[in-house]
Amino acid sequence: QVQPVESGGGTVQSGGSLRLSCAASGRIFNNHAMGWFRQAPGKERELVAAISWSGGATYYADSVKGRFSVSRDNVNNRVYLQMSSLRPEDTAVYYCAGDRYLYRSERIADASGYVNWGQGTQVTVSS
Repeated sequence: QVQPVESGGGTVQSGGSLRLSCAASGRIFNNHAMGWFRQAPGKERELVAAISWSGGATYYADSVKGRFSVSRDNVNNRVYLQMSSLRPEDTAVYYCAGDRYLYRSERIADASGYVNWGQGTQVTVSS
């Protein structure tokens, strides 16, 4: 199976916005929750947002709640992360990943359930 491919990263000033996109194969995407993770230098990878297989349920880490929005396009097998009011502490490599289980809506915040990682896209927020 082809791994997801993230895009849309870049360098922005504090307070700016970016929209990340993740393209995944049907095997990874269809009927699976999708998650967005990030990893900053010297820190562990953390789940920042997730969306259920239907798009009906979402999860956000407290650190991004109210600033980030996750969505998915189930026709074109894509998941998006709209990031606004960016802060220097949002600087990280951002990854998308698919849930190993099918049809999950209630435990999408379980970071251990995600597999099939992409290569990531770098987001840098300057102060």
